[in-house]
Amino acid sequence: MKNVGPILVTGGAGFIGSHLVERLLAEGKTVVVIDDLSTGSLENLRAVKSHPRLRVVQSKISACAGLPKLAANAEFIFHLAATVGVELVVKSALSVLESSFHETQILLRAAATRRTPLLLTSTSEVYGKSQKPAFGEDDDLLIGPPGQSRWSYACSKLTDEFLALAYAREKSLPVIIARLFNTVGPRQTGRYGMVLPRFIAAAKKGEALKVFGDGAQTRCFCHVGDAVEALVRLQNCPKARGEIFNIGGTEEVSILKLARLVVKTLDSKSKIQLVPYAKAYAPSPKGFGITGAPGFNDMRRRKPMVKKLERFVKFRPRTTLRKIIRLTA
Repeated sequence: MKNVGPILVTGGAGFIGSHLVERLLAEGKTVVVIDDLSTGSLENLRAVKSHPRLRVVQSKISACAGLPKLAANAEFIFHLAATVGVELVVKSALSVLESSFHETQILLRAAATRRTPLLLTSTSEVYGKSQKPAFGEDDDLLIGPPGQSRWSYACSKLTDEFLALAYAREKSLPVIIARLFNTVGPRQTGRYGMVLPRFIAAAKKGEALKVFGDGAQTRCFCHVGDAVEALVRLQNCPKARGEIFNIGGTEEVSILKLARLVVKTLDSKSKIQLVPYAKAYAPSPKGFGITGAPGFNDMRRRKPMVKKLERFVKFRPRTTLRKIIRLTA
């Protein structure tokens, strides 16, 4: 039987990762964080930085010399390290594609030596341009054309999923995949295009809230506390291994209505401004069979089915959107 060791959290200094680290420490776990701080920050771990059961390794997964030993000795691995934010993905597609597969492959290989259970965080982006009113884990996926750089993130995370499930089948690695839907809350930054913190920051300053496109596109937002609860419950559910789960709220709202709700909830005087995608995101380069095509293509709806999550771990995210806005602000 595998010895009980620390919990390894890649990306543990990020928005979601830092909340997860706090939760694990509060439960009495010893935690090792691996984070290169490319999008995360040690400031996110300020409340626990001196905790005797926390160790932070500032490194890329691929550059961490101690990774084989850390993975072999860990009780469980949460793989949260990833590029964050649509804006950053669109601007740095090459980095996303090159690093995601490479880093995940190295981590899975290390975990497989002792079959350390691993949870891979994926994304709702993998559902692509599907027109279904709500997405289930077994649905077909419809990714946009390669000329639209925003789909590079979806493809990179989907490749990670295929790779993890291949390790599960061929190396008997206990793997869980969690597809996160628009997780929001304290510590999330709008620096990389995240919509809710961007709206809240603008509303607080009295600046215009910029809504991309016509604002009719809809999303479901999940408070980070709910997301962490789901991740921890999945960790402790042996039957969840080898399965894929949606984690997200089910209260659907248009981005235009979200902007209005933020203004109203925060009693702001801010105006709302519609910004065409062509202005919000750079166009694709010419000469690749996509001449003049915009560099961005959006999903009109993105609502998760969470019945499977509820069936396996007796939990579903329930924090209301109004409360999410207040907690985030």
